[in-house]
Amino acid sequence: TISEKMEASALTALLNDFLTPMTEAVLKHDGTIDKYIGDSIMAFWNAPLDAPDHAVLACRATLEMRRQLSLLNAHLAAQAAKAGEEHRPIMIGIGLNSGPAMVGNMGARQRLNYSVIGDNVNLASRIEGVSKGFGLVILIGEQTRQAAPEFAAIPIGDIFVKGKTVPARLY
Repeated sequence: TISEKMEASALTALLNDFLTPMTEAVLKHDGTIDKYIGDSIMAFWNAPLDAPDHAVLACRATLEMRRQLSLLNAHLAAQAAKAGEEHRPIMIGIGLNSGPAMVGNMGARQRLNYSVIGDNVNLASRIEGVSKGFGLVILIGEQTRQAAPEFAAIPIGDIFVKGKTVPARLY
C-alpha cells in the first residue's frame, strides 16, 4: 500500500531507512542475517557460533525491532506533517520459532549462500505470515516460548498454518 504511491528511488530510500534499524536490532542481539526478501529480513541465531540462550536473544531482538519501528514511524510522521502529506505507518509482523535446523553453505555448484533450512525455519515463516491476521507484531512458537519463559506471552491457541498437518501452538 505504501509503495504503490512512491517512485522507485523514494521506495528504496524508505526500505533502507526501515531495514537499517531492523538489521541493527538483530545484530545487536547476536543474530545472523540470512537474507533480505523485499521488505522482510530472514535471520537466525545459534550459528555460526553456539548461543545457548538463542531464543532469549531472538526475543530481545524482536522487542528492539518493535521499539525502533516506533521511533522510525514517529520520524516519518513528523516528516509527512512538515510536507503536508499523509503518513501511512510502517507495520510489521515477526514470527519466531526455535528448534533443530540445517545451517551452512547451500545452493548450486556455481553459487552458494550461507543459509538455514528445515521444518522449524519454515514454521517461523508461517508464524510471521499469520501475525497480520491477529493484528500482532510478534508471534512465537511453542519451542521459543519454552526456551525463553522469562518473557511475557499470551497464548493465542493452536493454529493451523500452511504446510503443516498439525496445528502450531502460538503465543
